[in-house]
Amino acid sequence: MPVASEKIQPILEELRPLATPGPNHRNLPFGIEALDRRLAGQGLRAGALHEVAASSCSPVDEAAATLFVAGIAAREAVATGAPVLWASCRNDLYAPGIAQAGLSAAQVIQVEPRDEQMLLAVVEDAVRDGTPCAVIAEARKISMVASRRLQLAAAEADLPVLVLRQRRNRDRDPLEEPSTAWTRWRIATAPSERLAVPGIGRSRWMVELARQRGGEPFSMILEGCDETGRLAVPAELGHRPAETVGTVRQAAA
Repeated sequence: MPVASEKIQPILEELRPLATPGPNHRNLPFGIEALDRRLAGQGLRAGALHEVAASSCSPVDEAAATLFVAGIAAREAVATGAPVLWASCRNDLYAPGIAQAGLSAAQVIQVEPRDEQMLLAVVEDAVRDGTPCAVIAEARKISMVASRRLQLAAAEADLPVLVLRQRRNRDRDPLEEPSTAWTRWRIATAPSERLAVPGIGRSRWMVELARQRGGEPFSMILEGCDETGRLAVPAELGHRPAETVGTVRQAAA
């Protein structure tokens, strides 16, 4: 038995940084009490890897997922005054689009690696360098080893790494693949507010936290990011108990 303990102890020490966060970890609150109180740290852990995916292959769901991460990064950019690194193998980042979530082109350093292997290397280097306040990466596949390296780097730098998981297959949810990410989110569009006059109300999203360390999964309907990157609870839902705002639609990955 002592021999077995000696073999297990180094593994436990290596995994210790991945344990449930303690009171000294910095968190990024959304500023929505109904949302923040359901997160294990009363907010999004800053030094961690977070994965976000569209609930479907629909372009509007993909746009909502993109704006969701842009809003998180925008709030951190305003708070710190540091830039956001956005890494993607595709040259299709639409500046006016992410500006809707409060992230201006002047706040973004955009990099376009030739492939995803280089993308992950660039992201890890940027995190360890510490220049950006947040890193956003668009990726189709991240191995367990790669996700673990990003999680450890993010924890050491106390810097959020937000990965937009793109679909490799139209019918397969990217969050079905294993990962060490601290949280995993699915974002979908929802019907907007009905206006008294012809027009379109503020966008609404079904925000589903499919998995979080130290907490339970849940889903909520929220108003999409405004020009400051802030989400909001729809007015008619604001006085309901949080449990009635939304229900988890899929099992955690």
